[in-house]
Amino acid sequence: MPRHRPVSMRDVALAAAVSPQTVSRVANGGESVTPSTRRRVEAAMRKLGYRPNYAARALKHGRFRNIGVALFDMTKFGNARILGGITRTAAERGYAVTLHIIGDDAPHTLRAVVDRMKRLPVDGVIVIMEQRLGDLDTFVPTTNLPVVLVGDGRADQCPTIDADQYGCSTAIVDYLMARGHATVHHIAGPSSSLAAQRREQGWRDALSRHGAGAPPVHAGDWGADSGYTAGIALAGDTRCTAIYAANDQMAYGAIAGLRDAGRSVPDDVSVVGVDDSLPGVVPGLELTTMRIRFEDIGAGAFVMLQRQCEGSQTLRDARTVVPSELIERGSVGAVTAH
Repeated sequence: MPRHRPVSMRDVALAAAVSPQTVSRVANGGESVTPSTRRRVEAAMRKLGYRPNYAARALKHGRFRNIGVALFDMTKFGNARILGGITRTAAERGYAVTLHIIGDDAPHTLRAVVDRMKRLPVDGVIVIMEQRLGDLDTFVPTTNLPVVLVGDGRADQCPTIDADQYGCSTAIVDYLMARGHATVHHIAGPSSSLAAQRREQGWRDALSRHGAGAPPVHAGDWGADSGYTAGIALAGDTRCTAIYAANDQMAYGAIAGLRDAGRSVPDDVSVVGVDDSLPGVVPGLELTTMRIRFEDIGAGAFVMLQRQCEGSQTLRDARTVVPSELIERGSVGAVTAH
């Protein structure tokens, strides 16, 4: 059968009654096009099945308008929301996104991740560092492939952005201690998680600042079942009046474990989580939590990378911290006597 030639910019221009230059500006995300003209051109593109020639675009402009995102696990709540912020902002600004999952079969280094991305048509790379990468302190990106890191680990050669993992813990401890609790027990996330490490460190330091001893940590895995197990165990300790879980799933599991063991929340034990991931999932949600603005982190990471891709100077050691917000519900009570 005869092969049909690809739809060209000129074909789209004729269908939309505009110039090929206008089609080019729309295809390349240019802003000097009126909304009505943009809609007309985009409608013609859809009708004709026009696909931009990314290789030609890169040759002409030196950019693909495509960025790479590397991460360990896209199913985790925080990672998924960060990825949502990246992809939404990229689409609004005329960029595409290529994903790369960092598997256990490859070295966990920034160099290995970036070398993998170099083989793809991307202008820059965002790395979501759920875990620490081995060469974080020594990695230096090349001048033609900028890198932005999402994570609490500081890097001297790459801009970074993250929530205040440490500060959200100190705020939670301060909040609970102000309500008369003698100390705060902690259900930690996995030891491999950078966020879990920083949240635990913030908890320890805040208790030390208050002159309170840090009780033994209960190790969790981010899942509600691990929180439930910790809740059952802590229910047997009558001195436990406050629990800070490193995420909402473990906090909710802890509440269920405490109640099944005969302890009341918040009358006997106060519980606070982190991330605000359960609205719309748990009806009548009572859990007090520290809301992390994951979507803003993702959007901020994209903007930082776009500026570098388009030639703006960015300090390589720039560090952006997105503040969290305490959301008070019904899982915290005050203690009047110990």
